[in-house]
Amino acid sequence: MNNVVERVEVKAYRIPTEEPESDGTCLWDETVMVAVHLYSKGVRGFGYSYAHVSAATLIRDRLGEIVRGRDPFDIPSCWLALNGALRNLGDAGIGMMAVAAVDAALWDLKARLLELPLVSLIGAARESVPVYGSGGFTSLTVEKLQRQLAGWVERGIGRVKMKVGRDAGADPERVAAARRAIGPHAGLMVDANGGYARKEALRLARIFAEQGVTWFEEPVPHRDREGLRLVRDLAPEGMEVSCGEYGFNARYFLDLLRDGCVDVMQADAARCGVTGFLEAAALCRAWQIPLSSHCAPALHLHLCCAAAPVRHLEYFHDHVRIERMLLDGVIEPRDGALFPDLWRQGHGLSLREDEAKRFEIRPL
Repeated sequence: MNNVVERVEVKAYRIPTEEPESDGTCLWDETVMVAVHLYSKGVRGFGYSYAHVSAATLIRDRLGEIVRGRDPFDIPSCWLALNGALRNLGDAGIGMMAVAAVDAALWDLKARLLELPLVSLIGAARESVPVYGSGGFTSLTVEKLQRQLAGWVERGIGRVKMKVGRDAGADPERVAAARRAIGPHAGLMVDANGGYARKEALRLARIFAEQGVTWFEEPVPHRDREGLRLVRDLAPEGMEVSCGEYGFNARYFLDLLRDGCVDVMQADAARCGVTGFLEAAALCRAWQIPLSSHCAPALHLHLCCAAAPVRHLEYFHDHVRIERMLLDGVIEPRDGALFPDLWRQGHGLSLREDEAKRFEIRPL
C-alpha cells in the first residue's frame, strides 16, 4: 500500500513578545505560530509558519482536504494542488503562509518515513551554516540595543543586524552606538524594512558606511524595484543591498534578480514554503547571487545546509525565543554557526504540545 496522508491537524498559538517592538514601518506585541501535523503509517510530520490565525482556519477548512489522501512522497504534486487552491483567494500573503506550513510538514513527514534527516533527503551542500544575530528593534533604548548586539558577539556570532528606518534623524547615532558596542571587527548590518525614500536611503547609506555597515536590507519599499536597483548601483563600495523576505512565489524572486535589485537574495520558508525556498535557491544559483534565509531559524537550518547559494541564516531574536520555548530539537549556535543533528529524523523538531497549550488560540 502506498503512503498516504491519513490525518491533518492544525493549531495556532499566540505568543506575546517580551515588550512592544517596532522596526522601520511596523509595530507588534505578539507573534502567531501556525502548527501543522500530518500522519501516515504511524509517522507524524510537523510543519509551521509565523502568520495569522486565519492561515490555520484556511488549513482546517480547505488545504487539509486537499493534502489528505495524497502520497507525501509526491511533494511536487501536493505543491501544485495546494497552490491551485489559492487561485481565487490570492497566491500570496495569508494563503501562501498556510501552504508553507503544510509544505514544511510534508517534507518533514517524507524524511521521517524514510528515516532520514531532512538535509540528507534533499542533499547536503555543507555541514553547517553561519548565522547572524538579528533584532536591534527601533523600540529598544540605545543601552538595550548595545547590550543585545554585544551579547551575540560575545557568544561568538560575528555578524549582527539592527533595525533602522523609523527615525532617519536618529538612525546615524544609533548605528554609531551599535558599532561602539560590538567593536571594530564584528560585521554590522542594518534593515530599514522599506522605511526610507530613495534619496534618503542613499544619503544614509554613505553615513552608515562610515560605521562599517556592509549590509543594507530593504532600504526602500520592496515593491519599488527601480529604487532597490538605484540604491544597489549607487551604494558605497562594500555595502550590499538585500531584499526578498516578502517573496511568496518564484516569480517574485525572479523579478528581483532580473531587475538587478539585490546583491544578496532573501527567502523565508515560513512564507514561500520549503519547496519555494528551494526554488529561490535554484534561481539564485542560476543568477550567481547568494541567498540568505529570513527569520524562523530552526525551520531553515536543514534547508540552508542543503542549498548551495546560501551564505548565512538569520538568527532572529523573537523566533529564537519562541522556538526555544515551544520546540524540542532546537540547535544552539557553535562558533557562530548551526550544525544540524543528523541523528534526528526530518528537520529534527517537535512541538512541546503541553507547553504550547497555554498559548493556543480557540476557536480557530
